Amino acid sequence: MYDGNEGNGPAPLACLAERGLLVASHAVRAGWQHRALYRELARSGWVRVVAGVWAEPGRRVDLLMRLRAEQALCARLVVSHLAAAVLWRIEMPGAVAAVPEFIDPERRKRSKRRDGLRVHRAVLGPRDVSRRHGLLVTSPDRTLADLLLSGMPRDAWLVAVESALTCRTVGRDRPVRRGALTRLPAVEEAVRARPGARGEAVAWLGLVDPRSGSVAETLARLAMVDAGLRPESQAEVDTGDGRRVFLDFLFREEGLAVEVEGYAYHGSREQHRRDVERFNRIQGCPEVRALLRFTAVEVFRRPARMVARVRAELARLGGDTRLPPRAGVDRGAPPSALARGASVTVPGSTRSSSPSRGTCPSR
Repeated sequence: MYDGNEGNGPAPLACLAERGLLVASHAVRAGWQHRALYRELARSGWVRVVAGVWAEPGRRVDLLMRLRAEQALCARLVVSHLAAAVLWRIEMPGAVAAVPEFIDPERRKRSKRRDGLRVHRAVLGPRDVSRRHGLLVTSPDRTLADLLLSGMPRDAWLVAVESALTCRTVGRDRPVRRGALTRLPAVEEAVRARPGARGEAVAWLGLVDPRSGSVAETLARLAMVDAGLRPESQAEVDTGDGRRVFLDFLFREEGLAVEVEGYAYHGSREQHRRDVERFNRIQGCPEVRALLRFTAVEVFRRPARMVARVRAELARLGGDTRLPPRAGVDRGAPPSALARGASVTVPGSTRSSSPSRGTCPSR
């Protein structure tokens, strides 16, 4: 047993750590005495993540590190719900304060919660579990089904689903381009397979639009749909010079185009030049008689005002805006942070990601 004297003991703690984490019980089995171990941890600046698991000096203890710590103590835990959504880089409206959240397929007691940890009791099939960042995590389809059945509001859940269905650029400080994570039939199958899926919630699947390109676009479309307005999403039009462009929304009969701009300022002159060129092309489209542009902040904070402006423009163009709001739709309570903009915390980013224009079709 190690007695604290250099050169007369087991390997240094850094050699016993895996992915920057040291499990105290593993160090004891390697020959460290408890008192000497904890004295060395404190002296060297190791950081306690959870009881019995420590992070190497200088390591940032983020959600990913905490998830690894919990799985190091209990290997059968599967990352789930909001924590799984963060690992998959699925966007959601509102600042997501995700905590380590797991499904324990062998748990016999009811689900438990304590500060900083949630463990659910549920059955998982082979297709429900994947690996990501070296962790067992629920698949994108199962993650979305779990979020739905956990009581997530309608708009927030549809934002998550449409994010998973499309290519997106996520992360504000270090943007990362990821591909589509799943397909709508797979999500539908996962939702319908879950016991307890309410008919109302299952009906939300009919509102999913796989063409949505950002969080703001999803919320804008839902606001218009609830107001009885039915624009085409990602509508393709001719610019008049032989080129084609995709519009966020188009009321084709009235010739009204609606564009939702990204939350963050375009950071390069080249991107700004492309945006101006795109705007001019839209203005020259024979099918477009008028164009309304809204910022993401307007969509998040003032959706009713946005809808009113769309109605007024349709009326000016001679369209029928007297359609009643969509009946029987419960939007659910909006996330408390929605007014501050849509974001999701992702591993490897110190800040939240902004809604990004990430639809797969080229513009």
